Amino acid sequence: MSNQHNQEKLSSARFSEATDAFVEAFTASIQFDQRLYRQDIQGSLAHAKMLQAVGILNETELELIQTGLAQVQSEIESGKMQWSIKQEDIHMNIEARLTDLIGITGKKLHTGRSRNDQVATDIRLYLRDEIDGILPEMKRLQQGILLLAEKEAETIMPGFTHLQTAQPVTFGHHMMAWFEMIKRDVERLKDCRKRVNTSPLGSAALAGTTYPIEREMTAELLRFERISENSLDGVSDRDFAIEFTSFAATFLMHLSRFSEELVLWSSAQFQFIDLPDRFCTGSSIMPQKKNPDVPELVRGKTGRVYGHLMSLLTLMKSQPLAYNKDNQEDKEPLFDTIDTVKGCLRAFADMVPAIIVNQDATYEAAKRGYATATDLADYLVKKGLAFRDAHEVVGLAVAYGLKNGLDLSEMSLTTLQGFHDTITEDVFDVLTLEGSVAARNHLGGTAPNQVKQAIERAKKSL
Repeated sequence: MSNQHNQEKLSSARFSEATDAFVEAFTASIQFDQRLYRQDIQGSLAHAKMLQAVGILNETELELIQTGLAQVQSEIESGKMQWSIKQEDIHMNIEARLTDLIGITGKKLHTGRSRNDQVATDIRLYLRDEIDGILPEMKRLQQGILLLAEKEAETIMPGFTHLQTAQPVTFGHHMMAWFEMIKRDVERLKDCRKRVNTSPLGSAALAGTTYPIEREMTAELLRFERISENSLDGVSDRDFAIEFTSFAATFLMHLSRFSEELVLWSSAQFQFIDLPDRFCTGSSIMPQKKNPDVPELVRGKTGRVYGHLMSLLTLMKSQPLAYNKDNQEDKEPLFDTIDTVKGCLRAFADMVPAIIVNQDATYEAAKRGYATATDLADYLVKKGLAFRDAHEVVGLAVAYGLKNGLDLSEMSLTTLQGFHDTITEDVFDVLTLEGSVAARNHLGGTAPNQVKQAIERAKKSL
């Protein structure tokens, strides 16, 4: 039979006049929901097997549908499928082409279901597949972070608050903070997947169906973990899409913060890191420039995902039960969110383990800004001073250092004793950067041995 299905709409009998051409194009979704074709065919095959099991289709009809759907999928994947705006969406296009191929049996496939539960099923199957593809990439990013953290477990750098030098930390410890953030994102995504993996198939238009369907069978064939227990909710629920986009917004927020640090650290003012050339671009006018375009673009794309989250929340906020045409607008924000997450994730997973750390620059930066001031205050407390008094003493010492261009570790013992007479020679053990980081030797601390233990625990968790 011909690969043309521009016949009248399968749902056109009710109307006395043709749909306006503009309205037809305006209301169609085939331009963007084509990407659901595999899941639509997968759902149709499961539905057809169930219809045969309950006696609505016979074995010959089932075989015809299976053969026909296989051909439709082949035509789509080879680029031969001719999409029709008249058929509005992926579901009607596939059904129309199936009917072209196998005749009246193709029209029986829709028995006991509606496009409402069909699309809800398709989106869940699609999102589940995408989540299953995203999770390994997130693991790859985590492994890249661990690789860099392990390599730089003893590399000293300044830790910041308010972007001002606060206390010395190790670069490895800093990387492990990013690992913890991504770890939470993975947990959120896995938790989201549980609710995505719910079958709405069998909810039909909104009230269920009078046919003797077996929802348990289709759920099992489609590997759903559970079945939606209310048909109204089954066809109208888009919480799972909002939940995924919420995960994506949080994940991109983390990558955006990470990006901000990479942009700063790779600048001439910091020079903490060097990003490989393949992740950067040059300037059209300034030949010396090496622009960190990948982290900058990831930082920018974060706002795009925030917008999609707000779009979906706004889409659903005033909808009465059950399905409404508004829900056609759920796909483009969700699809673009998926694409954006995948792109940003691949870029970071490729880039992070290739980062080169300038250990001399990070060490020199940690020596500036009196990073061991808190260590001196803690030292005085251990000598018997109240912390607030110790804080005052160290403040005077820092003021002296600023005036004379001296770090605390560069002051003589006599000078330090001038601020408080309890200070002795052992003070220099805590005023060195190495001594400072080593002293934070507890779970979650920046001491190199603690960082290495955290890395080992993280490896086992993966």
